[in-house]
Order: sequence, then structure tokens, then C-alpha cells
Amino acid sequence: MLSSKAIDRLAMAHDASHYAFTPMQISRPQSVNDILDLFAHARREGSPLTFRAGGSSLSGQSAGDGILVDSRRGFRGIQILDEGRRVKVSPGETIRAVNARLARYGYKLGPDPASEIACTIGGMVANNSSGMQCGTTENSYATLDSLEFVLASGTRIDTADPDAARKFAEAEPELVAGLMRLRQRILDNPDSVNTIRRQFAMKNTMGYGINSLLDFETPLEIARHLMIGSEGTLGFVTSATFRTIPVAPHAASALAIFPTLREATAALPDLVAAGFAAIELMDAQSLRVAQTLPEATPEILELDVTGQAALLLELQDATAEGVGGKIEAVAPLLASLPLTSPTQATSHGPTRARLWHIRKGLYTTVAGHRNPGATALLEDIVVPVPTLLDTCTELIKLFGQHQYENSVIFGHAKDGNVHFMLNENFTDPVCMERYIHFTEDMVDLVIGHGGNLKAEHGTGRIMAPFVARQYGDELHQVMREIKRLFDPAGILNPGVVLTDDPQGYLKNLKLVPSVEDEVNRCVECGFCEPVCPSRELTLTPRQRIALRRELASNQLDEQLLKDLDKDYDYYAIQTCAVDGMCGEVCPLHINTGDLVRRLRAEQANRVLGGVWGAAAKAWGPFTKGASVAMTTAHAVAPVASGITKVARKIISPDVMPQYSKDLPKGGRRPKAREAEDPVAFYLPACIQTMFSSGVPKAFTTLCERAGVPVTTLNTGSLCCGTPWKSKGFLKGYETQLKRAEERLAGSPVPIVVDAASCTEGFHVMQSKSSSEEFKAVQIVDVVKFAHEWLLPHLTVTHRLGSIALHPTCSSTHLGLNDALKGLAEAIADEAYVPLDWGCCAFAGDRGMLHPELNASAAKREAAEINSRHFDAYASLNRTCEIGIGRATGKPYVHILELVEQATRP
Repeated sequence: MLSSKAIDRLAMAHDASHYAFTPMQISRPQSVNDILDLFAHARREGSPLTFRAGGSSLSGQSAGDGILVDSRRGFRGIQILDEGRRVKVSPGETIRAVNARLARYGYKLGPDPASEIACTIGGMVANNSSGMQCGTTENSYATLDSLEFVLASGTRIDTADPDAARKFAEAEPELVAGLMRLRQRILDNPDSVNTIRRQFAMKNTMGYGINSLLDFETPLEIARHLMIGSEGTLGFVTSATFRTIPVAPHAASALAIFPTLREATAALPDLVAAGFAAIELMDAQSLRVAQTLPEATPEILELDVTGQAALLLELQDATAEGVGGKIEAVAPLLASLPLTSPTQATSHGPTRARLWHIRKGLYTTVAGHRNPGATALLEDIVVPVPTLLDTCTELIKLFGQHQYENSVIFGHAKDGNVHFMLNENFTDPVCMERYIHFTEDMVDLVIGHGGNLKAEHGTGRIMAPFVARQYGDELHQVMREIKRLFDPAGILNPGVVLTDDPQGYLKNLKLVPSVEDEVNRCVECGFCEPVCPSRELTLTPRQRIALRRELASNQLDEQLLKDLDKDYDYYAIQTCAVDGMCGEVCPLHINTGDLVRRLRAEQANRVLGGVWGAAAKAWGPFTKGASVAMTTAHAVAPVASGITKVARKIISPDVMPQYSKDLPKGGRRPKAREAEDPVAFYLPACIQTMFSSGVPKAFTTLCERAGVPVTTLNTGSLCCGTPWKSKGFLKGYETQLKRAEERLAGSPVPIVVDAASCTEGFHVMQSKSSSEEFKAVQIVDVVKFAHEWLLPHLTVTHRLGSIALHPTCSSTHLGLNDALKGLAEAIADEAYVPLDWGCCAFAGDRGMLHPELNASAAKREAAEINSRHFDAYASLNRTCEIGIGRATGKPYVHILELVEQATRP
């Protein structure tokens, strides 16, 4: 259960904060019993435990140098209750995953943090997460229904158990008595009561949630609410049940730009009263940054930014008619505001998407352009709304006073909650000194305006030394007593929330050495992790980047480097699917696959490179040979499997594929065929020759059936180059690029490719080509072509009941998923895309080189698919059909094969 591997320890040393701790050991518990064993070990050995979930670690609360406990792999499960009005969730599930399952019932979780793609329920509970809309009425604390948790002593409590109060009192008499004693201590002190009421009337994640001592009367209720926001310092949450809120699926947005920050904040009371669900502030520097974004709207681009400020407004309703009514209702108010240009709320989807992308892109844009070696810090504060203007004004002055350039202020204006960002180089003593002075000034500013030093991101390590300054000594002592009662041995996340070290926030600061250009901009936010195919087998993109930085830091001792070297190639290089899905969700669009491809190229074996280079020159004969080999192997599957097993041991599992009986026979290359006045040229992918496929026949049949003339090209040795590119054999890739330029440049009609990964491969080739004629060629995937050109001319005669669809990484990059679903919906009553779908990591031949990668990547999707019956199973790429078919045991085919069957006369 405990790993001391160097690669595990170093990969987990970084979280989204500006702190870095190398843990002594890593634990990935799979059950409550594992947690109990872990707690017993920690008590026995005195080993501190730090819990890590996901997405809620901006303040250093999920990093520690003892045992780091990763709860994301083992604790998974979502149980919908009361037709969606409640939901019971395990800590390893993300907010997005929970909301996706609640959506069919018309409900969602109350907290709505921007990190919902990566933020797990464990992180949400640990930080009392909120977000842009939920305020203090729909956050984790307010919507909690019941909680299951384990205390440091090993006591397990399920607060939903009718007998829980008695069990709690019997198991933890000192804790129960202590909580009641603390409650009375606060009630007897009017100053304490007033302070708590005042501070918790706003968003507040500073210190412990001592408002629970006033909000509730029984020890059990107090204890379960103290767990919310405790950042893993009081116990481990094994599941949480929440009351959900209704989804408002229809919305309208408006961008209101004011001449000054003063006028923007003055408008807040009227805008809040008008019922806007979200009111997001962007200061003048934010507007300057927004002008650099491709989504910048004309009114932003036209600004000569001096001291303007903007409010991004959103209305929401359950119906389109309701939103329309709200748009009309707020129109007079918007018209009366002193704006730089008129604005109105719009429900137009693309316009709204642009506006919100601007707001959400501020942090990453500034962070992505930081100087080499600088660390990005994203902080949040909250003040009473009437003091927001003065606070922001003085905060901007502090930026100038301490020479923090390009720092932005943005956030949830209607809550008085704003975020600000700094880029700091912690290797420079001068920079460290100014950071200390800025922090002291900022703390004085926020407290002086009656605010909280943390509103959403948690106290963590960064603000732990300032808890007493915000609350005063009396309430600080109450919090210390809470910690002692729950964790008398002090084994849970020491140094987080509370600390004895006034300089603790300045220690173990993360250094960000410059590494490869592809990933230098990474802020280690972790948004990439939930979509990474290797996340539960080896490493995530964030961890691959973190390891590159650790290696570049020159801070590792010789033994650690030696231990790291044992696993690095397999973990970091060979088991990356280079699928690029990380780039789809990364706020900075960093594709870590680009880094891995470069590293593969740098370490490419010269002999293998020569073999693949020769194959590129004669790719046509090579694919024919591969087809014959697959057919032969299929006929003697046990023998072929045994031979490749031995060969993998002799040669290398990174070179020699493992044959298995579930692989198809070889295919045949379609014959070239001319059409009169063709509307497109059909380019069959070589992958259809290597692995038998019904796509070529299905496509040409559908074209004839629809009366759409298409010429089939003689492909010869033409290929999109993806096999060479992904393996790092650059000479072979150049051979294929030149051949594509020669064969395809100047095509007078679109070229249709019948495998999504190959379509994407040709698009990448075009981006790298110096031939303008080749770049100008329209290369279209067969799915898009069939959806737009063929489907309108086809008649469905054999309708299916249900089809399970497997989108792919390439179809996502190409924007094909809607067309895939559209084809399926045209021929079936239900087109089902699994909520847990993701890249299957077969990745050409990667699934044959490392079958364990495919199995790990696809296991959650496979479980979902196998939980019910479907009439058919479809994807849009041959190797992906093999990969997801292997994982599920289902016969996946290309969607065009099903369309052809469904439209037969």
C-alpha cells in the first residue's frame, strides 16, 4: 500500500500551489479498511499524513513531506438519490462527473468552481468549495446532507446512521465533550459570537469553520460541519451526500464596461437586485490582457484602456422563454448604466462562449506569459461589498508599490470575492523580500477592510501563519483546541490551516526551472489529469512536466537520480499515448504529447529509425506485408501469441508488439476507381489495409446509394505520417510529408480520409508543410463528409434501437463528435456516448506494445458500457475500435458500416 519509488515521490511532489514537498512515501488506498490501516501505521510510527484529491490545492494544502495519500484512484462511486435531489459521492469523483450524471434528472451540485473538470469531491469538501454563483448559500457547507468520515483515532462515523450520535459519543467521549465545551465558550463571549457572525456572513475558508459551533447544537452536527473546509487536518472523508440544486439550462450574458472601477462597483447593488446569477469583475489590467485573446470582442478591442473596469453578467432560467423575459426586464437597467458603450444581454451561444472564455482565460494568459523561472500565484480574498472598491483600488496600488507588473484582479463581484495574480521568482532574494512585504501589506489591507484572507482556495500553508491575525487570539485558540481534539497526535497534514511557524508560508516554495519550450508555460493546475489515459497506470501530463522540472533543478541527490532512472522511460515516455487530450482541457492548450514525441525523437534508436525510414520509402509493400502477417497470425493465434511473447523478452516490449487473438485479420487496399465529375477524392487509410475493415466498401456503397460521385485514389505508399511522428522517427516522417505534398497538392476537390486519426495526421502535416498548395487542400474526415454530403440523400430502412458510441481523441481534436452522433441519431432511437468515455490509448500500436495502458485507460468506459445492452457499437477509427472492443468485449465497428446497413433497400 505504501510506495517509496523515487518516480512516485517526485511526480507527486508538486500540486497546483507554489509549494513543493517530496513525500517520503505514497499511498493509494482502495477502501476504508486501507485508510484504517494507514491511520494505525501513522499513529504507530508518528508519520504525518497529507491527503490529495484534485483541483483544490492552490494554497499548498495537498503537499507534505510525510506520507502523501492519493484518494483519486480508489474512492470512486456516484449514487443518485431521490430522483436527483440528493447525491451520494465518493471523494475521488470529480464535480464534472457528478454533474454529468445528475444532468438527466435536471439537478447539479451547488458548488461551481472553475476547476470542476479536475476538482474532486474530496477537494470540494476539504476546501468548502464555492464558485461563481453559489455564494454562501449553496456551497459545500450549506448543501451537505450527511457525511461518512474516519477520525485519526480510527473511529468511523456515518452521520446518516440514525444511531450515529450515540456511536459517536461512545467512541469519542473526549471529542464530544470538548466540542460542547468550545461551543459554550464561544456563546459566553459576545465578541467571539460577533466576530464569527461577521466573518462567516461572507465567503470564508480561513481557518476552521467555527461557525458550526454556533449553527448547530449537537456534537455530531458540529463535527460533520467542522470537517467541511478542514483541508484533511481533522480526518478523512470517505463519502458525502449533498442536497442538489435545479439546473437552469438557459442563460444570457452581457459585458458591461464602465469608465472607472468606482462606477462598476457602484452599480453592484442594482445588478444584484435585478437577479443576475453571476457578476464577474475584470479590472483595467484584465481588459488589457483580454485584448490579447483571440476571443476579444469589438468593444474590448476598441478600448484605449486607462482605468476602465468591466462586469460580466449572466441571467439564468429553466426555460428559453424565462430567459427572454429576464432579458427584457433588465434592459432598462443596462441602458441606464454609465457604460463606455451600450450593452445588452444575449442568449446567443457563440457570443456567450467568447465572453466567458475571456473571463476564464485571464489567469492562464498572464501565468502563461510569465518570465522564465517565475512561479504563478493565484490568490483570493473577500471583503464586504461596500468596501470592494477601496480594497481593489488599494490592491492595485500595492502592485505598483511592490513592482508586480501585469497583475490582474478579477472575480465574483456580487460576493465581494476577488482573485489576483502574481508572478514571482523565488530564487532571487530581492524578489523574496518584496513578496514578504507585499504579503504583510495585503494582509493588513484585507483585515483593515473587515474581510477574510481566504474566500475559496482554503487556508493551506500560505495563510496559516495569519489565522490569528484575522480572528484574534481567543478564536485562534479555539481552533487550536479543535485540532487537538480531533488529532491529538498531530499526524494529519501538519502545517496546514494552523501553524506555529510564522515563516512557514515562505518555506518549500516551488522553483520553476526552464525546461522544454512545449511545457514551460505549465502552471501545474492539474486540469489535464482527468483526461489522461495513463493517469491510473503511470503518470499524468502534470507529473511528466513536474519530473522534467525536478531533473532540470539539479537539486536531486545521486541516489534519487539513480532510483528515478530505473522507471523513468516506462513511466514518462513509453506509456504516454500522445493523444493530445491534455491540450484540449489545458487552459494554456499545452499538449504534453508534443514533449514526449520530442523526447522519443531524442532517444530514438538509430537502427530502428533506419528500419522505419526504409518502411516509409516503401510503405505500400510494407502495409501489404503487414496485412499478410496479420492474416497468418490470425490463423495460428496461439503460436503467434507465444512467438511475440518470447520476442518481446529478447528484443524489447517497447519495440515488439504483443499479438493477441482479438486482433483482426489483415485487410485489402481498395482499388483505385475513377468517377465522372467527382465531388471528392477518397483516400483510404493504410490502417484499413493492415487491419480488416468494412469502411471502404461501406463508404463507396453509400456514395453510390446517395448518388454522390467520388473518385477512389491509388494510395500507393502514401500515409499521414502519424506512426513516425509518434515514435520520434523524424526522417521517415519527412519522407511521408514530401510524398503527401507531391501527391495531394493542388487537389481541385476535397480529399476524404476514412480514419479520424489519419485525417488529423494529414491536418498536422499541412500545418508543418512549406507548400502553400498542399496547405490549401481541403482534407475532410469520412464521418463529416457522410453527415453533410451523403445523409441528406439516404433513406433509413432498418432502424436500430440503440448504438453505443466511442468518440476518439482525434475526433475531438477535429470537432467530429457532433457529426458522429448525428449519424448515429439518424439510424437509431438512442445514440449513447458514455459519460466516462475517453481515449482508449490503443494509439496506433501502443495498445499492442503496452496492453496494460489500453486496459487501464478504458476500464471505466468499459464498465459503463457493460452495465447495459446496446444493439450496436460504433466508433470512427480502426485501431480505436480494436482498443475499446478489447476493453469491453463488444464488436465495435466504424459508424459508416452501420449507416450502410441501416440504409439498405
